[in-house]
Amino acid sequence: MRIVVPAGGIGGARFLRGLKAALGTDAATESNQATDHQITVIGNTGDDITLFGLRICPDLDTVMYTLGGGINEEQGWGRTDETFTVKEELAAYGMKPTWFGLGDRDTATHIVRAQMIAAGYPLSAITTALCDRWQPGVRLMPMTDDQVETHVIVNDEEGRRAIHFQEWWIRHRAALPAEQIISLGAEKAKPAPGVIRAIRNADAVIIPPSNPVVSVGSILGIEGIREAMVDKTVVGVSPIIGGAPVRGMADACLSAIGVETSAGAVAEHLGSDLLDGWLVDEADAGTEVDGIEVRSRPLYMSDPAATEALAQAALDLAVELSERKAQGQ
Repeated sequence: MRIVVPAGGIGGARFLRGLKAALGTDAATESNQATDHQITVIGNTGDDITLFGLRICPDLDTVMYTLGGGINEEQGWGRTDETFTVKEELAAYGMKPTWFGLGDRDTATHIVRAQMIAAGYPLSAITTALCDRWQPGVRLMPMTDDQVETHVIVNDEEGRRAIHFQEWWIRHRAALPAEQIISLGAEKAKPAPGVIRAIRNADAVIIPPSNPVVSVGSILGIEGIREAMVDKTVVGVSPIIGGAPVRGMADACLSAIGVETSAGAVAEHLGSDLLDGWLVDEADAGTEVDGIEVRSRPLYMSDPAATEALAQAALDLAVELSERKAQGQ
């Protein structure tokens, strides 16, 4: 089975780990056996930022580290056994910003990426090279090789201004009310090589519980990606449980675009033209969305077994809906 997953952030990375388990690709990798299943991950690059001369790709790296066994499990991002000597030395020199904490191990990844960018390699080729070390067991590619950055329009004591999404998210914890969220460069960006082909060849697309605005939304905003997915069976997993984000501040992002923080509203925002199926938590059982098959399942990825069960539920629904389409129902 060929699955495409547009993913960003911690929720997407952890869901992918469960999806690998559900498809049995983890066992196949460990035993060096071939598998008939393939997962292609289209990673969000709208969160990317350049700091200290380094190009940082948080969502790509979170997927790579999580599936490659290098993630800090407790916080869900960054490297395990991390130290921060470089960060402390930069602060001693008075270098700004100080709110973005680059770890020493993580910095090595960004140095490799920066050198390859300087040598003229596109982000897709760089991501493949980085994955050669981590062996995540999926095909990980950026949504685009073009530079796209998410910025947030805020209005505070400094006036109305645009700040990078990372500053709004990390420094301000999304507490500054967002007037608008803008994806700079998206209107000119093209899908990375292989992205559209992977979607067209997929048996299904599964949207994990990633931020629907700045993760999934950024990916779908690249010309041609959403259009290619519309022709496929698409099942999504709600990032909202009982009117609140499972993790992070997705509610602040939804408010910025005028969407209610509820499982049903997020499905409506993604659209019945895109979504065929939608998994909501048992707390949201009874949710109905016109044109979308809604099922309730436990959505908390509290442990590996629960995460695998959630991924299996998404797979089962995708297979069921694909068979319905084939039968013309």
